[in-house]
Amino acid sequence: MRILFANKFFYLKGGSEHVFFDTAQYLEDKGHEIVSFSMRHPHNLRSANDRYFVSNIDYGSSGFKDKIKASLNVLYSFEAKKKIERLIKEQRPDIAHLHNIHHQISPSVLTSLKKFKIPVVLTLHDYKMVCPSYSMISNKKTCEACRDGMYYHCFLKRCNKGSRMKSLLNTIEMYLHHKILHIYETVDIFVSPSMFLKNKLREMGFKGNIAYLPNFIKSEEIIPRYDWDEKSIVYFGRLSMEKGLFDLIEAVKDIKGITLKIIGEGPLEKEIKVKINIEKIDNVILLGYKKGEGLSDEIRKSMFVILPSTCFENNPRSIIEAFSLGKPVIGSRIGGIPELVKDNQTGLTFEAGDSDDLRLKIECLINSPDRIMEMGRNARVFVEKAFNAEKHYQGLMEIYNKIR
Repeated sequence: MRILFANKFFYLKGGSEHVFFDTAQYLEDKGHEIVSFSMRHPHNLRSANDRYFVSNIDYGSSGFKDKIKASLNVLYSFEAKKKIERLIKEQRPDIAHLHNIHHQISPSVLTSLKKFKIPVVLTLHDYKMVCPSYSMISNKKTCEACRDGMYYHCFLKRCNKGSRMKSLLNTIEMYLHHKILHIYETVDIFVSPSMFLKNKLREMGFKGNIAYLPNFIKSEEIIPRYDWDEKSIVYFGRLSMEKGLFDLIEAVKDIKGITLKIIGEGPLEKEIKVKINIEKIDNVILLGYKKGEGLSDEIRKSMFVILPSTCFENNPRSIIEAFSLGKPVIGSRIGGIPELVKDNQTGLTFEAGDSDDLRLKIECLINSPDRIMEMGRNARVFVEKAFNAEKHYQGLMEIYNKIR
């Protein structure tokens, strides 16, 4: 099968890109042909199809003309439409599987796919189908104000970084795509990696055909470790407000004999450093961005992993990676996290945003080393059974075959 695989970033920017590349590679390993479609960028991985890629859009540009161009591109990219039609004519894909396409590519490509009668699958990585700012967060709190298509709340509440203009653009984008063009109705099946995301979209009034299919990891290629070298715990991921990092630091700072390692980068990095310095917190260290074996080694050396998010997480890759490495997870009781972190089996959950509850759960585990190792083994078995590549592949083939 020749599959058009599209995502706005063609480098490992975040968890959704890992899903995109891992899935494409596994499909190729199974004998399918992948035709990539994305955006040009200096960090891109090599692709035989980059002649079709759209121009790099810099949303941080300060130039007036560039801002206007970028804004129009968010609404409807004629360049993306033109280039994907050229790709379709020359490559003749049997099916299209889209991932994150909003803004840099835009859903204009959906009109072209419909024009050429290409079946379309779209994997959901966030809440963009119901939330103009995609995260369902407003003023640092979870928000469902745009339920049933009442997108104007995004503008009124300045949901996009507190900017009225950015929020207005996102609001117009949603009304154009969902109320005027009905452009997402051309998608045959939406894939949701978590039941929480699927159910939340339904609650918010989304009518698309949604299939549940969790992400996968090749755990057979990953060596687990159930013990540890040091009394340390790890957070790894984006350093941003919705990840609950200040709750985590508050929970850990007075626990004696334990070190919290924060791995990653993001907009909160400076604020975290300031807090550590002002309060003279000596058991929290920032290790910066790590990947590959460098990241895996830090996790292996630790006792367990923590994900203290205050947002509606989908199917967090960080938890699946931790499980594959034999580490249990303490996770907040929100979004799709409880689907993965089973209390007293693969880890512990706590009330999102409650640093006291989090501290109790951390102390509970660090004082029970045998439980940590038992949960780590459970987590590894769970990920091998529920999130293996072959199971994901079979589920994907069922979806593809339904719409071909």
